[in-house]
Amino acid sequence: MSNIDEQKKSQRKLAKQNRALAFKQDPQAGQKVCDAWCQHKPYEQQQIISVYWPLGDELDPLPLLMGLHKLGHQMVLPVMLGAAKPLMFRSWAPGDSLQDAGFGTREPSADKTTYEPDIILAPLLAFDQHGFRLGYGGGFYDRTLERLRQHKQVSVYGIAYAAQEVDQVVRGQYDQPLDGIVTQQGIMTFDHS
Repeated sequence: MSNIDEQKKSQRKLAKQNRALAFKQDPQAGQKVCDAWCQHKPYEQQQIISVYWPLGDELDPLPLLMGLHKLGHQMVLPVMLGAAKPLMFRSWAPGDSLQDAGFGTREPSADKTTYEPDIILAPLLAFDQHGFRLGYGGGFYDRTLERLRQHKQVSVYGIAYAAQEVDQVVRGQYDQPLDGIVTQQGIMTFDHS
């Protein structure tokens, strides 16, 4: 295991503890994130937007998923295709049944339409003011963003509790930057040009 991998492993352990505490302290954070996003409106009309299905003590994005659907956007959820592979995205609407995707999360079934999102709202363990996220270690979002950004403009915003901010996320050469972060305190954007 490389030095960066060891550092990330250590940072993940602390980040999980911070997120669990934030989850207990602000159970309404999901609605606050929805309100912040919908007031800021960093999107065009009728875009394809990916939101994750919540797992454990992740900030619950379901109010945002429902709110964006009501505004007329095509909502999609990420689908894992296996280790070391990028994600794909399938359509979602209220009332759709979801299947077990492993790791305790859920995803649309194979009969749903596949789309490439314009905006990805991603979960994370930690983020910093430089616009980087600490994920879970599988590299799914980094691989996905690298592939998508080769042929289209796609924005990615991390969804997190404000308490998940750290001074600096340990990052490697393949880590993709975020365009912004949405917390229960509002939205911050980053310029990587």
